[in-house]
Amino acid sequence: MTICRIPAPRPVCLLKAVLAAAFAVTLLPTATAGTLDKIRLTGSVTMGVRESSGPLSYALGDGSYGGYHVEICQRALADIQQQLGMARLDIRYQPVTSQNRIPLVQNGSIDIECGSTTNTASRQRDVAFAVTTFVEEVRFAVRADSGIRSFGQLAGRKVVTTTGTTAVQTVRKNERTRGISFETVYGKDHAHSFRLLETGRADAFVMDGALLAGMISMGPSPADYRIVGEVLSVEPIAIMLRKDDDAFRLAVDDSIRALMKSGEIARLWDKWFMQPIPPGRTTVGLPPSESTRAAWAEPNSRPMEAYPPR
Repeated sequence: MTICRIPAPRPVCLLKAVLAAAFAVTLLPTATAGTLDKIRLTGSVTMGVRESSGPLSYALGDGSYGGYHVEICQRALADIQQQLGMARLDIRYQPVTSQNRIPLVQNGSIDIECGSTTNTASRQRDVAFAVTTFVEEVRFAVRADSGIRSFGQLAGRKVVTTTGTTAVQTVRKNERTRGISFETVYGKDHAHSFRLLETGRADAFVMDGALLAGMISMGPSPADYRIVGEVLSVEPIAIMLRKDDDAFRLAVDDSIRALMKSGEIARLWDKWFMQPIPPGRTTVGLPPSESTRAAWAEPNSRPMEAYPPR
C-alpha cells in the first residue's frame, strides 16, 4: 500500500496510487490467469479430491487424501514444481462433489481435479481433460441375498445412482431402451448412494465398477454385496483441468505420458487396486481392463462418445 504524506503534490500521490493498484492487479491470481504462472506466483496449487471415490480418490481419515488419481496428480505436480524450478510447492486439497466439481474448476477455486470424472463431449465444452488414465465399465451392486443378477431383474425395484454423474444418464438410457420400469433415487454423493443400498432403501446401485468395488471392499461386510449384471456403458476417466490453459494441460499430459511409457502407471494401479490400501488395509482386487491398457499404450483424451456403444 502506498501512503501519501502532505506536502507531496497531489498528482504525484495519484500516480503512485494508480501504479500500486496496477501492480496489485498483475499479482492477483485469477481463474483466467495461466495456471503455471499462478503456481509460480503463489507457491501453491489446489487439488480437487473426492471423499468417497476410492480407490481413485478418497479421504484416508486423518485429514489427508489418497488413491490412484490423487497419486497421479501428485506425481504431475512434482514434475511441474521441478519444471518451474521451485524449491517448494504447497498442495491444498479441496473436497468436491459430482455437482460442484466442474464449476469449481471453471471459477478457479481448484486448479486440477483428481477424482473420478468421465470425459464427455458435453463436458469438454466447459473444461479440459488430461489423457485418459482409466477406462471404466458401469455396472451395478446389489446385496448378495437379493437374487438380482441382471438388469432386467430391476423392473419394479428401486435403483440408486449419484446426482451429477454420467451414471444418471446411463440409468435413464437403459431403462428407456430396454423397456424396463423402475424407481430411480439419487444419492448426494457415492457414500450416500451406498448407504441407501446398505439400508434397503435401494435394491441396486448403478455406478462405475471400480468405485463400487472400492466401496464394497472398504465397507464393514464386503461379503454381503456383489457387483452383477452386464456392462451398461464404457467411460474414459481422466483428470480435469481448466479449459484454454494449454501450457498447464500439456505439462500434466507430459507427466502422465511419462508414467505410461515407463510402466509406472501400471505399478500405481497395482498399488491402489491389487494391494491392501489404507485406512483399513482392504484390497479392491480389480485388474486393469483391456480398454485401460489400450489407453496407456496409446495416450489420448477421446470422450465417452468416441467409444463403441454397449
